[in-house]
Amino acid sequence: MRATVPRVTLSGISGASAGAIAASVRESIDRGALPPGALLPTVRALAQELGVNRNTVAAAYSSLAAAGAVETHGRAGTVVRHRRPLAGEGTRAPSGLVDLASGNPDRALLPAVPARLAYEPPLYGETEPDGRVVAWARSAAADLPASASLVVTAGAIDAIERLLTAHLLRGDAVGLEDPCFLSSVGVLHANGFAAVPMAVDAEGVTPAALAAALDAGVRAVVLTPRAHNPTGASITPARAVALREVLAPRPGVLVIEDDHFAAVAATSYARATPATAPRWALVRTMSKSLGPDLRVAVVHCDPDTRDRLDARLGRAVWVSTLLQGVVGHVLAAPATPVRLGEARDRYAERRRLLLMALAARGVRAAPAADGLNVWIPLRTDESEVVGGLRERGWLVRPGAAFSAAPRPAPAIRVTTATMTAARARAFAADLAGLPAGEEHT
Repeated sequence: MRATVPRVTLSGISGASAGAIAASVRESIDRGALPPGALLPTVRALAQELGVNRNTVAAAYSSLAAAGAVETHGRAGTVVRHRRPLAGEGTRAPSGLVDLASGNPDRALLPAVPARLAYEPPLYGETEPDGRVVAWARSAAADLPASASLVVTAGAIDAIERLLTAHLLRGDAVGLEDPCFLSSVGVLHANGFAAVPMAVDAEGVTPAALAAALDAGVRAVVLTPRAHNPTGASITPARAVALREVLAPRPGVLVIEDDHFAAVAATSYARATPATAPRWALVRTMSKSLGPDLRVAVVHCDPDTRDRLDARLGRAVWVSTLLQGVVGHVLAAPATPVRLGEARDRYAERRRLLLMALAARGVRAAPAADGLNVWIPLRTDESEVVGGLRERGWLVRPGAAFSAAPRPAPAIRVTTATMTAARARAFAADLAGLPAGEEHT
């Protein structure tokens, strides 16, 4: 019996079944014949080339999209997926530039870390969350259900990624604030989830935007209850009630609240998750309060979510007990509450300094109720403003970096963690002198 020889095509793709066609495309991607961004033949064209039914090609393309190898763009076609690096905070400002782009806390306001620490190395099967970390987490969780479980992860982004991958499948849609935290879109993209933007105002995600995302079929939503990065918005008690009312009829949706600024927040936590929600998580991290290197987060969640996280974390990949010990020691130190309170007050004052200086120059900014940043909408191409500020000695983040939407409104984010009165006045004057920095509505 003669072996079947794959039909040679102009596209270089072969196969008579959906599986064989998908495998051929993957092989072409792996050897570089189809680089990132390459446009695949249309379903109709490839079906004609291969002499197969169009449904066979459509099934192959669907499996490739589900695997994260390609992306479909409607009438624009199907393209090989780019592997974009995950964006994050932190910059290396060139000499002579004032860094207002980093998103970092003020190093001078971070609690002291002990020079020496007692440590007995644990072995497999002997690890448990540090008791002091657990005590801190529970002391700040009085308004959560009594059934809430607790898991320790390696920071907020690690927690959110694990939560989404524990509950969702590739191709599922996630409601994401727009603008959103730098790394959020990258996490979704890397795991094959679709981002559905949800508009944010001074009180957080709007109920209408949340309802629209739920109607669009999202399987999870990520909300920032306070110190929203980049806008500084915090969910008010009234807004939390409205969001709970929208979420309550959708019990199948995973609700993740990223309370990243909890330890130094100036605003109170207002829970947007309905009391009856069966799938939920509240994430609180130490990165902004104790420093980015103490990358530990606590996740309060429902018991089923805890079991899913435990199954994925496993005892072989626990969060370092040495790192947890450092965090626990710092949290339990008598001087830490005083230092965290000082940081909370200083950050609030520094936000206020910039907002006042901008207002004095007629520049509109988001109210920024909390956090380390101020968000400034623009009237023109943000790259021109970013470039103009750079020429005047300032480094800021362009707003597009924080967007889940394809065509975001122009804006810039300014980090205020180390802001001074003189610096605020000088920055506001330089921004107001640019074409898009003057008063606008």
